[in-house]
Amino acid sequence: MKKIILILLLIVSVIGTSSCGNYEIFDTTYTFEYVHLHKTNECLKIKAWTDYEGEQIQVTLEDDTVLLVSNINADLIKGNCPYCKLK
Repeated sequence: MKKIILILLLIVSVIGTSSCGNYEIFDTTYTFEYVHLHKTNECLKIKAWTDYEGEQIQVTLEDDTVLLVSNINADLIKGNCPYCKLK
């Protein structure tokens, strides 16, 4: 019984201390409004998006255009865009 309590305390302390700084154990942001494309320096309105393993994201735009982009070349934005100042 002592081992179970010790393991639970260890898990709680690891989760509690890892939230310091810029790290999150659980990502809870699933909705984004825009995708900013760095090559064209423009934001496009998102209808839906999917994250693939690795660095790819598939974005469906409001006009049903589907983009498959690297997350290095694009950013998903919620709110104001810090690059093109779109509101």
